[in-house]
Amino acid sequence: MTRTPQSKARSYMEATAFVLLLPIILPLILLVLVVWGLNFLFVHIAVRVAWLPRGKDILFVHSDSTLWKDFVASDLLPLVRDRAYVLNWSERRLWSRWSFPVHVFHTLGGEREYNPLVIVFSPLRTEYFRFWVAFKDAKKGDTATLNALMADLREHLR
Repeated sequence: MTRTPQSKARSYMEATAFVLLLPIILPLILLVLVVWGLNFLFVHIAVRVAWLPRGKDILFVHSDSTLWKDFVASDLLPLVRDRAYVLNWSERRLWSRWSFPVHVFHTLGGEREYNPLVIVFSPLRTEYFRFWVAFKDAKKGDTATLNALMADLREHLR
């Protein structure tokens, strides 16, 4: 398959445009990465400055899914309630755009397995307990992952 002179010319024009735009694109990419990194750092510092002295060292995100709603209400929420900011994913339309716990969730929650999620902050570390896979396994009859995750969380909260 040979290229026509017109497609060759177009390829050269696209390559030239890319090279000419590179000095604009690279600084924009760098700026986005710097802003993202500063936001990440800001969230970690702000949590430690604003939350930890108040005895709040946990962000807990859950939903009203029938798969885990009863377990969350009976086992998980009582374990973290006094120390946590609690967000219900099912009520996210009611979340304030300016809420700091919401910003922490959007910054640290990630794009996968973020519900139910327990993030535990300590002065030097941040621990993530993602329950989504554990509940999916439990639905299939395998509760080992859920039991192990709960044991790890209980141990960590001591």
